[in-house]
Amino acid sequence: MGRSSVARGEAAKVAAAQDGVELDLQRYFPYRLARLAEQVSLAVAEVYSERFALTRQEWRVLAILGMRPEIATKEIGPLTTLDKMQVSRAVQGLEARGIAGRKHHPDDRRELIVSLTPAGRALYRKIVPYALARETKLLGELTAEEVAVLDRVMRKLSAALA
Repeated sequence: MGRSSVARGEAAKVAAAQDGVELDLQRYFPYRLARLAEQVSLAVAEVYSERFALTRQEWRVLAILGMRPEIATKEIGPLTTLDKMQVSRAVQGLEARGIAGRKHHPDDRRELIVSLTPAGRALYRKIVPYALARETKLLGELTAEEVAVLDRVMRKLSAALA
């Protein structure tokens, strides 16, 4: 969508608001979705924060590292929705606890490569069953058809926003 289209869309919203149209935040889809995402995130956080003393950011980095032998720090952010500073703090926290280690990329010393330590791998294997059980419990509130529809809708919206 071009800049002029965006500007026209914003102008239309302003005009509608001035015409007495109101926005009910509790029914506004973006807000409801953000709120649901936060509720789900907090429910899952009980698994890794209370039992394993990890922050949300550390858990996300741990989950990414658990799926691969190593990864460049700059690749973590887009995979976790964390910004550069959050990734850096999470990696530092994991490293301080002996869960992850960093090394310089052999071809570019400015680039840091992160991987799980053996203790980090063991922790990952320990947490995953709890995280999956929490997901199963949450999705258990839906029928199989509802889960499939939810998955399709999430993919469709994500693709539209990409």
